[in-house]
Amino acid sequence: MTETAGYYSYWGKAKPEGESGPAYHLLPYHCLDVAAVGYCLLDPEHDRCRQLARQLQVEPAWLRDFFVFCLALHDLGKFARAFQGLKENMSDDLVKPKPRMRYDQRHDSLGFWLWIRSTAQDIAKNLSITDFSAKEMDTLSKYMEPWLEIVTGHHGQPPIKQARRLEDYFQPEDKQAALEFVQVSFSLLLDSFDFRPLLDKALKKRLQAVSWQLAGLAVLADWLGSNRDYFEYSDRRMPLEEYWRQIALSNAEKAMRVLPEQAEIEAFSDIKYLFDFVDEPTPLQRYAIEVQLNQSPQLFILEDVTGAGKTEAALVLAQRLVGEGLANGIYIALPTMATANAMYQRLGKVYRKFYRANNPSLILAHGARDLSAGFKQSVILPEQPLQDDDYLKGQSEDEQEQTASAFCNAWLADSRKKALLADIGVGTLDQALLAVLPARHQSLRLLGLNHKILLVDEVHAYDSYMQKLLGALLEAHARQGGSVILLSATLPQTMREELVKAFHRGLDTEAPKLISVEYPLVTHTPDEIAIEKALDTRDEVKRKVHVERLASEMAVLQRIRKSVEAGQCVCWIRNTVKEARRSYQDLLAEGLYPSKLSLFHSRFAMCDRQRIEDQTLNWFGKDSTAADRKGRVLIATQVVEQSLDLDFDVLLSDLAPIDLIIQRAGRLQRHVRDVQGNRLMEKGAKDQRETAVLYLYSPEPLADVGEDWLRPDHAGTLAVYRHAGQLWLTAKKLLEASAFAMPEDARRLIEGVYSGNESYPESLENLSWNAEGDDACKKSMADLNALKLSKGYTYASGDWDEETRIPTRLSEQETVSVALAVWQEAKLKPYASHPTYAWALSTVKVPEYEWKKALEAIPKELKETIEALKAETKALRWFEVFPLTETTANLYNNSTGFIGEIPTNVGNV
Repeated sequence: MTETAGYYSYWGKAKPEGESGPAYHLLPYHCLDVAAVGYCLLDPEHDRCRQLARQLQVEPAWLRDFFVFCLALHDLGKFARAFQGLKENMSDDLVKPKPRMRYDQRHDSLGFWLWIRSTAQDIAKNLSITDFSAKEMDTLSKYMEPWLEIVTGHHGQPPIKQARRLEDYFQPEDKQAALEFVQVSFSLLLDSFDFRPLLDKALKKRLQAVSWQLAGLAVLADWLGSNRDYFEYSDRRMPLEEYWRQIALSNAEKAMRVLPEQAEIEAFSDIKYLFDFVDEPTPLQRYAIEVQLNQSPQLFILEDVTGAGKTEAALVLAQRLVGEGLANGIYIALPTMATANAMYQRLGKVYRKFYRANNPSLILAHGARDLSAGFKQSVILPEQPLQDDDYLKGQSEDEQEQTASAFCNAWLADSRKKALLADIGVGTLDQALLAVLPARHQSLRLLGLNHKILLVDEVHAYDSYMQKLLGALLEAHARQGGSVILLSATLPQTMREELVKAFHRGLDTEAPKLISVEYPLVTHTPDEIAIEKALDTRDEVKRKVHVERLASEMAVLQRIRKSVEAGQCVCWIRNTVKEARRSYQDLLAEGLYPSKLSLFHSRFAMCDRQRIEDQTLNWFGKDSTAADRKGRVLIATQVVEQSLDLDFDVLLSDLAPIDLIIQRAGRLQRHVRDVQGNRLMEKGAKDQRETAVLYLYSPEPLADVGEDWLRPDHAGTLAVYRHAGQLWLTAKKLLEASAFAMPEDARRLIEGVYSGNESYPESLENLSWNAEGDDACKKSMADLNALKLSKGYTYASGDWDEETRIPTRLSEQETVSVALAVWQEAKLKPYASHPTYAWALSTVKVPEYEWKKALEAIPKELKETIEALKAETKALRWFEVFPLTETTANLYNNSTGFIGEIPTNVGNV
């Protein structure tokens, strides 16, 4: 084809206004840019290409050649005159717009429609492949359809299949130009190519499972190929072979440098090398060092008491799996941002030991990871943190085209999606669950998890909706050849069975029957020797906890006062933010020094939450001293019950399900200390503090209680934990023996509440059945929301609704993201002080009903100012704004959070 070919009359990228250089980038050049990136991404010598080829049962070089050709066709839809009309008068050399053609379908879908309705048939007619009959050519064009569906879905979701008339979008010369480009790409990229494997129905079937990773590669290739730092715009016509060989491939090699380079793996040698504080491995860690590994995807479930070294054992297993070539990286998923931050800090000291001299990449991935001090020190970030759906959201297609390059740059530095592409990623489970939900760019997450160890901590901490989605993730991960390590201190038997079944569905094998009731326990499947193995635990974490019921809040406050007078540090874990705030105020009103009392819950502005989290770890963490701890009180919600390494002399808890009570008890006298509270580090040292007692604020679990057993004093508990029968069984099991020993009693307590074999009062049955019904609905919702990955990357695999955001968590109440503002220098400014992230650090999530209440307090004269601020401040695009003025300041306080009136008459003693 010469430089007079029709495809030179179409633009692919348009220059943003005000920037220098050519006004546009020719469409065939952009298509070849993306293909060139794909050529580099699918280097046949790279593990990425070899593994995908192995799953497809084709040669790596064959896969690269064919998929690169497909990538060259990813933007066929931009040949539509309707798309070309988005930009007018850029050049007389371009096709002229047709005003009657409305651009009301995205170009990705238009490209797929063009292929299945026109181009594929023209290919079959106009291309002759040696030894292929006309019937085989027809089959070939049909079997190429799912490959084109993958690449045209490069904007993060599959193209829509319900095609309208092509004539509404394409002029005849548009279709001819597209066909000419396909033909020249065919000649340029598939010279001497063996098409016979494409006629194999089995390959088409295998492609369904692999299509998700290939779709992720298409997204990544398009983003990198849109990066104007490497692919400068060009409107100068030249032969496409010249552009491909001299420009596109060279630029693609440079663009690839922005991706994390796969680090060279270091084989496991010794646990002491990884963790210098481990003098003697625990039984669980010894198991991780010695267990025989399979040469196939495998699942480990590690159950042991708090403080037994589960994290270190899991990381030993992970390094062994990586070292033996069974994976090339790790993603560690945790229940909360706080626990992810803590894990990120822990891994920062050890992750380089997993690899050899070249520097491996460690990335933090959660919604506020930009605001983590540790993360900010480890990477360079853009000016404002990006939300998951910032890309393409609320923009016209013209705006999307203009900002693709800018977003690519920001994504490479910032996006949580990229964390899954790093050697080691740490984040919330939500970021991994998005890989199995119809969320835009989920394929990139699934690609990132491919050939990685998925390590999930605190598996018991998720509700039935997230558990069901976790099962879908395990199935998907096993199907793409990944191994999984799950950690828990308190896992019900039914949950363990469901997780094993989900993993084996991905392997397409029958799940083994689980029979062990031992604890601690390791489950390893598939394993020909021992699927379940009981272990001992180290003496230092074996403990007996006495349980004492406190019948009233007054009794709890008296207990706290007594402990403070004795110089002990205390924590009361409350089940709702409202109750926690009220108890904080009650203690202040009783005269407790504000400097000795703190409140920790989820409804603080991010800047205050970070400060409180850091203070909490300093005052009550493993390195805290007697001076830090003396007479100090923390009122907290569930934010302290998972993964945070906290140690209290005295612990009080609202009634909660048994597994959570055991978790909370793990924060009671967690480390060995002397009577003053100083750490005792000598081997064999015994704790010198008073007997460990868990004070349980609970109604008495009598056999003849009424339906109102938890009301009114524990209405908040019932609102959060709705299964009244399980709460009654929890209280009964804990109080009938007045103590429990770990690990001996763990399985008895857990199964005594969750097995379904124990009865509770008939008066609580209605409440309990309603809770079970809600759980069943949540599971059904998860089934409905999760992608049907077995269908392959196609629009029919899920509810790909642009207007609906499928959640990773279900909430009983809707929340609103609110940015706090203060009035300074005659204008509203961020509540937080920070040179870069001031607005992000000023945000807080509050229940919708509380926001409506707060909204009424905003003075009318400020509402217009707020709207103007939101319009001019991009960082506030998706937030509400609440001004802290003289009249509204009582609705937020840096000691109590948002919302609640702050008494002004609190006395100090």
